[in-house]
Amino acid sequence: GKIVYEGAIDSKATADPADIANATNYVKVALDESLAGKPVSHSNTKPYGCSVKY
Repeated sequence: GKIVYEGAIDSKATADPADIANATNYVKVALDESLAGKPVSHSNTKPYGCSVKY
């Protein structure tokens, strides 16, 4: 596997469902670009929220 994106899920650091429609989904964009063989335009963004512990 290859990591092509690291960071926030989208461009809106909010839990308000009304903001989802206006947000850029960074994960979807990175996946679409990667699968199309294109360079990922935003491969790293600043995450928000709590960390994932594993």
